[in-house]
Amino acid sequence: MITPGDEYPLHQTSRPVRDPGTDRNLYDRFFFNGYPHVGEDRGNTFFAVAFGTYPGRNVVDGACTVIDGGIQYNVRGSRLMGDDRLDLRCGPVTVEIVEPLHQLRVIVDDPDSGVSADLLFTSRAAPFEEPHFRFGPGHRLIMDITRLTQNGTWSGHIVTPQRRIEVLDDSWWGCRDRSWGFRMTGERDSVAAPDGVENAGYYWLWAPLNFDDEVVIFDVNELPSGRRWHENTMVARVGASANEAVDGTHTYQIEWKPGTRHAAKFTADLALDNGRSERITLTPLLTFFMSGIGYGHPTWGHGMWVGHDERSHDSLVLADVDESNLLYNHVQILCEATRGSGGNVGMGILEMLIIGPHTPSGLVEIFDMHA
Repeated sequence: MITPGDEYPLHQTSRPVRDPGTDRNLYDRFFFNGYPHVGEDRGNTFFAVAFGTYPGRNVVDGACTVIDGGIQYNVRGSRLMGDDRLDLRCGPVTVEIVEPLHQLRVIVDDPDSGVSADLLFTSRAAPFEEPHFRFGPGHRLIMDITRLTQNGTWSGHIVTPQRRIEVLDDSWWGCRDRSWGFRMTGERDSVAAPDGVENAGYYWLWAPLNFDDEVVIFDVNELPSGRRWHENTMVARVGASANEAVDGTHTYQIEWKPGTRHAAKFTADLALDNGRSERITLTPLLTFFMSGIGYGHPTWGHGMWVGHDERSHDSLVLADVDESNLLYNHVQILCEATRGSGGNVGMGILEMLIIGPHTPSGLVEIFDMHA
């Protein structure tokens, strides 16, 4: 079927843009987060937005979380995709591509919850293209995706049930990512023979960081043994082009928060290809529970069929969340980021998703906790 997307030079196969090919788990996704790095709201206020399209499932979903005054407000939407893959509206969330790879706008409007926003992301440097993700721990491939991560500033405003928040680009940082390909989305197969993936677990750390002069990213995926199947370390000065980013490697240490699979403190030692070494220490300020925007949610999980045009909203009191609950295992921890001996302080997030055993961490069961 020919659709409006076919007018754009985006084809990567001989088929029309709307044709998902043979894999129903094909997806194409936007993610954003933001936080003030100066002022009285520093360490207390945070937002995240997700928007995904799933052509093989004929589903679009969008969600937004705002943390304000110790409360995490979540709004979500899901709809039938239909013919137009370029329609980036879903329930309370709209994404606008203002200037590709530089500026994007996010609009949120959910009167029932009292949450709304109009926010403009502007890049601080060219995006980092992360090494390709290809993962198949059993007998079949379950992940084959491309991702880019980009750090930036935010401007605009946010409204919560408590107040209106002015967002200024000289005081708000954040990041975004774009990923596409296929991974496990939507409802699981009702009948499937065991193939080895059940015992593989999933170990994921991702840390995009902002400093006054530089942007940084490091991530790692490990098998239960601790062997890395994916890793990435990149640093770029503010304003750098894509070919000016410096690659490297990293090692890390985690001090665990008792009763959770989350970090109480995190230290990474970067060894860059230009010979520079850097120690970065992350100190948690607040925790964002990613089920708020669909990650691991039993009803509003990514790509799940909810209805032709549905919305929902809820809220969490952060101090009351049981972090040992599987629903709250996947997190982004907003952190103060300190380079070296403390002379250069920035901010960023440490994303953590750890399911199953991980020998280096002392985890032996599918979901045991640190003492």
